[in-house]
Amino acid sequence: MQIFRGVALAALLLAVAGVAAPTAVAQSAGVDITAEVNLGDDGLLRVTETVKVPEGEEFRQVVPLRVQVGSGVQRNFEVTDVSAEGDGDAKVADDRFTIAARPGSATFKYTVHNTVSDASGAQVFQWTGVLNTDVASINATVSSPSFRMGVTKCTVGPPGNPQNCADIRVEPDGFAHLEKTDLHKGDILDVTLQLPPNTVKANADVRDDNAPNAFSLTGPVFAAFGVLLAALAAAAGYVVWSRRSAPAGTEVLDPLVRAGDHVQFTSPDGILPSMAGLLLDGHADVPDMASTVVDLAVRNYLWVSAVGDSDWRFARMNPPEPQLTAYERAVYAALIPEGTDSVLLSERRGKVDAGAVRAALIDDAVTAGVFIDRTRRGFEFWLGVALIALGVIATAVLAFGPQRHALVGAAIALGGVAALLLPRYLPARTALGRELTDRVQAMQRGLDMIAPQRIPAADQELVFSRALPFLVAARRGDQWVRTFRELDPTADGSPGLYWFGGFEGDRALQRFGAHFPYFITAVEGLFRTADQR
Repeated sequence: MQIFRGVALAALLLAVAGVAAPTAVAQSAGVDITAEVNLGDDGLLRVTETVKVPEGEEFRQVVPLRVQVGSGVQRNFEVTDVSAEGDGDAKVADDRFTIAARPGSATFKYTVHNTVSDASGAQVFQWTGVLNTDVASINATVSSPSFRMGVTKCTVGPPGNPQNCADIRVEPDGFAHLEKTDLHKGDILDVTLQLPPNTVKANADVRDDNAPNAFSLTGPVFAAFGVLLAALAAAAGYVVWSRRSAPAGTEVLDPLVRAGDHVQFTSPDGILPSMAGLLLDGHADVPDMASTVVDLAVRNYLWVSAVGDSDWRFARMNPPEPQLTAYERAVYAALIPEGTDSVLLSERRGKVDAGAVRAALIDDAVTAGVFIDRTRRGFEFWLGVALIALGVIATAVLAFGPQRHALVGAAIALGGVAALLLPRYLPARTALGRELTDRVQAMQRGLDMIAPQRIPAADQELVFSRALPFLVAARRGDQWVRTFRELDPTADGSPGLYWFGGFEGDRALQRFGAHFPYFITAVEGLFRTADQR
């Protein structure tokens, strides 16, 4: 059976040539069929079919309501309002419409749904059926709301030798009549009737698995993904550009300032050791916080003293002054809580809010304009959220809307995901931060070139102590202590290092140098968060 286009193939199949259904069976050449088919404005076909069966014979017509009309294409029909009078029965069951007629005369009435579809510039009856039995005569009348119905094709005959129908006509009143006699099993009947466009309501139920669906790759979808790929390429290019490595610097910045016979240590732009450590590696980590503890002691806010080989005491020297940064005050409070004048390091284990201290350091760096906290919800985050929400909504709307380009929404949502991930790959240092980082690195190279013997003996302890926190932040504290291992801490007239007690009788830093790494490790342990342990 050939695929039909337009309206009412099923109607003709059911009403005009019921015996032509593939499973129809009739065993007599005396079967007469008369059918009246009315196509209403609502697109429904109302059929009255009379079948006369000779004595001793019977007629059976079985028409499937699920018709495979092409590869992956199925047309679905529905038959309702079924009635039978006389010597016959009709029923709908198992996706089949069945008519059975016994000898005598039987009249069947039924309504066929889902038969009307639009062709280009017209609505068309077209049906091609193969007769499965001899038929004495077919007499059919088709009516529609239009008086301009016309016959565009009608042939009948055996395969390979069809003849034009001589007995089909359209009257001026708009009725089409078909009369055929002496039809034989195997004959092919091909009829096409044309109606003006929009004559009746189109209601065909055609399921085409090959047709584009809501998630097909359409032109708009390719365009959307093209824009997405272009945006991703631009974002990737920006990431590569922003993370480009500057040529290895060779500049050396001497951190020692000479004033007459004295030498002092100074950092670039007065940067703190913790900020220097943050800029050097882009992370606020425990060496940065340990460097602040040393720096606060060196600057006489704290006094540190060894208690045995594995514990240390922190004591107040001066209260935290307003000029200290919020981060420095957070470290000070973490070591010596309010209302306490001294405390053992071991007593503070597990009681320090390391996350808050780390956040305070980042806040200070952000406020100074040298750092961007990429873990916080900035413009990229809200852009990503907005695009994902828009993409989800667009996918739903386009999936059920008339355009059905749902993957456009998916492209928008993927763009949102990319926006959420983008900050992970962007550098945290600002332009000012990168410039200051270069100066810190130049200072580090200057520290590497310092020879203690070129510093007046009275100034060596202070230079050593003031520079030590920067080396701790850079994880090079041990190297700095070894450089000054011969330093005599009594040369300034006081025994021992002025900020670290326990080695007051020593005239060199050998014992302090062996002890200091354990102290730093213990201090770093105070500021480790649970996920760093």
